[in-house]
Amino acid sequence: MATRWMDNDVYGHVNNVVYYSYFDTAVNAYLMEQGALDPSASAGTIGLVVETQCAYFAPVSFPEELIVGLRVAHLGTSSVRYELAVFGGNADSAAAQGHFVHVYVNGATRRPVRALPDALRAALEPLRHAPSAAASA
Repeated sequence: MATRWMDNDVYGHVNNVVYYSYFDTAVNAYLMEQGALDPSASAGTIGLVVETQCAYFAPVSFPEELIVGLRVAHLGTSSVRYELAVFGGNADSAAAQGHFVHVYVNGATRRPVRALPDALRAALEPLRHAPSAAASA
């Protein structure tokens, strides 16, 4: 993902709020590439962001190219928790990491769906993260 001139703030690094845009872009671009999201079909099932969080570890700045890692930490009947990490340049450590939760709703009624659409679930399954035994001990 490319940083943009307007992403930098007066301190010379990407402003904290821009990371949420990177998160949103990474998730939605992935879903569109997989055929699980059609932005023109707003009457169908849509994902509403209900929770976000980001922790910052190192600055990135324009004109750096970024790598955004994406995984699914929770795949429920109507919600998905995405976890993301932003890496600057060739860095081995994340400059930032965070999550956001989509609740999938009927586009017309805005009520949660009873089950995620099959195409969405199929796109998300490969990104599903199973906690390791060490992490749960």
